[in-house]
Amino acid sequence: MHLFKRMLSFLSRVASKVVLGLVRALGRLPLPVVRGVGVLMGWILFVLAFPRRRVVLVNLRLCFPQWSRARRWAVALQTFVYFSQSWLDRGWLWEAPAQVLEQRLRRVGNWQALEQPGPVIIFSPHFYGLDAAALAVSLRTARQCTTIYTPQRNLLVDAWAARGRRRFGDVHLMTRFDGVKSIISLLRKDGLLFLLPDMNFGPEESIFVPFFGIPTATVPSLSRFARMGRARVVPLLARLTPQGYDMEMLEPWADFPSDDVAGDTALMNARLQSWIATMPAQYFWVHKRFKTRPDGDAAFY
Repeated sequence: MHLFKRMLSFLSRVASKVVLGLVRALGRLPLPVVRGVGVLMGWILFVLAFPRRRVVLVNLRLCFPQWSRARRWAVALQTFVYFSQSWLDRGWLWEAPAQVLEQRLRRVGNWQALEQPGPVIIFSPHFYGLDAAALAVSLRTARQCTTIYTPQRNLLVDAWAARGRRRFGDVHLMTRFDGVKSIISLLRKDGLLFLLPDMNFGPEESIFVPFFGIPTATVPSLSRFARMGRARVVPLLARLTPQGYDMEMLEPWADFPSDDVAGDTALMNARLQSWIATMPAQYFWVHKRFKTRPDGDAAFY
């Protein structure tokens, strides 16, 4: 049995190296080729990954009950394509020279917000271009950028992601288990925090506030970090395009944070809803956003 487990572990490492090697090699090809392979990969995943397809379809039914079944399926297929394209894009995002990224990462909006003094929290929701958004920031500013991420189970992928995310600027990676004090300390030194709080991390870390009219377990970290770190909140939206990504930096929120954490978190979700409406297929619907339910509520998945 021990030998069998060692063989499985060895085969898994070999497979991971092969996959990462292919993604890196693909990243050297013209972008239309990468995106074309992503389309094919997305179609295959849509057919074969039926448990995750069901998650996407449930999410879309809950959030867009007015849509027809045909439209939900069409958006679900497109979200698998965007998921695949953005994953393959990491072959050039995390490997290509800076000049290639500058050609493909188009910055629009209020990027001057990064140059204003004082701590800043960049609220970057889980659209598929989130890693491109983080690199666009680290390429633009000399300020220390801290980002909170979830470590990957595959150690090879995790190491590759860490190297890719840190290769420009002064980037400090933290997990959500590292504690709040160090994050607040970095913010108060005029630091920059890249925050993605729109995920379901269970009832222990969340409060229930509306999201598309559904009581949704939501991490209230944006409000709390903004208050404790005395930081401005600046939203950053990443949109995947045929040419690469459009990075739209919005105006800082003038009315945030307040003294009401639940109200702030509900406001965050409401504004996120309005952005999702502009590119519904590019949101991270493969995540079980409604997995945690209030006591007594039926499960959705």
